[in-house]
Amino acid sequence: MKLLKDPALVDIWQNFFEEYYKSEIETVAFEYPEKKSIYVKYWDIDRAAPELAEQLTEDPRKTIFNAEEALKNIDVAARQKIQLHFRVTDLPDLHHIGIRNIRAQHLGKLKAVEGLVKKRTEVRPKLQVAAFICQKCGAIIRVEQDEDILKEPLECYEDQGGCGRVSSFKLSTAHSTFIDFQKIEIQENPEGLRGGAQPERITVYLEDDLVGEISPGDRVIVNGILHSIQRRRGTFRLTSFDKIMEAVSIENQQLAFEEVEITEEDEKEILEVSKDPEIYEKMRQSMAPTIYGLEVEKEALVLQLFGGIAKHMPDGSYIRGDIHTLLVGDPGTAKSQMLHYMSKLAPRSIYASGKASSAAGLTAAAVRDEFGEGNWTLEAGALVLADMGIACVDEIDKMDPQDRSSLHQAMEQQEISVAKAGINATLKSRCSVLAAANPKLGRFDDFIPIAEQINMPPALLSRFDLIFSIVDKPSRERDTALASHVLRTHKAGEMQENISKSRETRYTVEEKEELMESVMPTFSPEFIRKYVAYAKRNVFPVMKEEAMDLIKDYYVDLRNQSKETVPFTPRQLEAFVRLAEASARVRLSNEVTVEDARRAINIINAYLRRVGFDYETGRIDIDIIATGVSHSQQERMRTIIDIIRQICNESKEGLAARNEILIEAESQGMDSKKVEQILDKMVRDGRIYEPTYGKYRITSD
Repeated sequence: MKLLKDPALVDIWQNFFEEYYKSEIETVAFEYPEKKSIYVKYWDIDRAAPELAEQLTEDPRKTIFNAEEALKNIDVAARQKIQLHFRVTDLPDLHHIGIRNIRAQHLGKLKAVEGLVKKRTEVRPKLQVAAFICQKCGAIIRVEQDEDILKEPLECYEDQGGCGRVSSFKLSTAHSTFIDFQKIEIQENPEGLRGGAQPERITVYLEDDLVGEISPGDRVIVNGILHSIQRRRGTFRLTSFDKIMEAVSIENQQLAFEEVEITEEDEKEILEVSKDPEIYEKMRQSMAPTIYGLEVEKEALVLQLFGGIAKHMPDGSYIRGDIHTLLVGDPGTAKSQMLHYMSKLAPRSIYASGKASSAAGLTAAAVRDEFGEGNWTLEAGALVLADMGIACVDEIDKMDPQDRSSLHQAMEQQEISVAKAGINATLKSRCSVLAAANPKLGRFDDFIPIAEQINMPPALLSRFDLIFSIVDKPSRERDTALASHVLRTHKAGEMQENISKSRETRYTVEEKEELMESVMPTFSPEFIRKYVAYAKRNVFPVMKEEAMDLIKDYYVDLRNQSKETVPFTPRQLEAFVRLAEASARVRLSNEVTVEDARRAINIINAYLRRVGFDYETGRIDIDIIATGVSHSQQERMRTIIDIIRQICNESKEGLAARNEILIEAESQGMDSKKVEQILDKMVRDGRIYEPTYGKYRITSD
């Protein structure tokens, strides 16, 4: 450390601190040791002393050491001797570097790395100054530790009061100085990766007051010194090194979507577009224009992109603002394509396939690996990494049932609890879930309850605000339009490839652009990403009384149309609010109007009439989604169970014959075909069983 000290540099720093940061240093000094660091903005140094700013980035270890020496000389009215850390923030873009772009030339330089926290270790004490006791004379010899491997004294140093002889030494932890230490692993932001590239990672070392504040899933900018550690194979040292970063400061991205850069020109264009009366139509047209139709679904996905407002209530409870959507439909109806497109549009997104995902991969896991040096560490999964964004989960019905059960808490409370290997932690998963599933029987049947058609429990289905069934039904008019759209899309793509790659082409750019018009989005994906990020960062609409009254009247009227069925639950009422808030955000309005409320009602009404409609009663029945059985079916089941119980009590063998059940049910006005269907369903569900062919008994009896 003596080699790093430069009295001239200490004086320069001391003058800088006394002129620009005296009050901040005094404030931190009075709060010491709760606060131990003084944070200095790079641009303040650059304005005061440009040469000093340049030296800070080129030779950070020496410059920071002398800055901390200068902090010791600042006269503050503190009652104790203090030692503050110097931490620099707001490095210019010139010194920001992607993890995959770090090279040997950057080692030893001060750089800023942006990413999300994938793993972290526990906080451990680390030797800063080791005290050794000489076994010959008993003197205490102190050695500063600047490497991972313990450095022992070569002899009993006379300048520290020792005997000057070569001796054996014993480490004294009581006289040694320790500092808090933690390792985290930073991964590239997934939305910055295109083309399926695997995200790269870097290990970051945190010390003293930087530890303990960062959790897996946090998006951070780490300002630190890049250096390398020699790799080992057993006791052998290798010539290849691992790159690591020693953190100087960490900027936690508290604001939403800071990684999306919005210039003044972008903001001007966004505000201008928001005033367009056809903004909703243009946004919908920009959603996967190569996919024909699906107008209601696309409008709902636009609202899901913008999302509602998350509320933190005074009692500590949390009401989510994110909208969860499920697409269920026939094969070949572009569900997966829609998910891929949404994952590219969202400012933050993660795409995962249910078949290839486990509970740990989606939520969080406690892992034991080399990073934690044999101890358990916490690793964030897809829903944690998609925090404040959208998680697109394809083929959610193909997931293992035990893995799928972990989604319940993540979707409703938007938290993930981990209790494993002594680790008890709660991670944030404040993301919208867009999922796709296929019917068990291959094709969707409008007349069978949705819970029977998807390999998903009703409890998970009820977590979704919107469920859309995409049915592929032959229709000459629609099929003609769809075929024309698909074929024109392919021809436009063929023409583009022909013009760009063929040496001799007979097609013109004008012909290609004419064909491309039908599949060109009104707004580019990059503009939508910026528009959504701007809206989520700046727009927080409040409902007007007229909008509240419209939603309230619709909710109350529909619930009271029939005392027998339950068309809505309060969960659907919250879905109305979220969609209406998202609708206001689309046009960057701070007020939720009647039109927004009406748009939310139309979308939910369309979804419920598709998947929650009871064709027997002609009414909407939420029980079809929540339990898999309509209210009218439940009533019939109860009646049939009463009939079976009555016949069993009157029968000598205690069994109810199928024909006797049918006769009694018909006498009570029930259709025999429906009774047979219910009997078969109750046998499958285990409510009744068939000890003898054609004769039944109630399971609970």
